[in-house]
This record gives sequence, C-alpha cells and structure tokens, in this order.
Amino acid sequence: MPRTPAFRQIIADIRTAIETGQLKPGEQLPTIAQLCAQYDVSPTPVKYALRILEESGVIETWQGKGTYVRRQAAEE
Repeated sequence: MPRTPAFRQIIADIRTAIETGQLKPGEQLPTIAQLCAQYDVSPTPVKYALRILEESGVIETWQGKGTYVRRQAAEE
C-alpha cells in the first residue's frame, strides 16, 4: 500500500486537531522546526502543508511571529 505523503499527513493532523478542539482559534501552531522533528521530515513538506492550509483559510502566518489557527476558520 502506498505511503501517504508527509505534507498530506501534516495537513490532515492539523485539520483534525482544529476540528477536535485540540488547537483552538488564535492558538499558535508548532514551529516549522518542531513540525520537522515531529514528522521526521525536511522543512519542504512542512512549508508546503502550511502554505496549503493558509491558502484554504485554516491558518494564518505572521512574519516573525509564527503561524496561528485563524480566529474564524474557513468552512470547506
């Protein structure tokens, strides 16, 4: 069975954490370095996953401050 690409797993895990209330609106996500360590991947799939989540309105990134769950998460 093919393995799920790391970026897809990261996206799914973050979405699940938000949906279950583990990550709340306005809460800061782990840093890219922390996510790299957690998933044992390079920064590339982490950055790609975060970009997809940001483009879909789930999270927002503030340069120099971090990445946060949007206060009003976009509905799919």
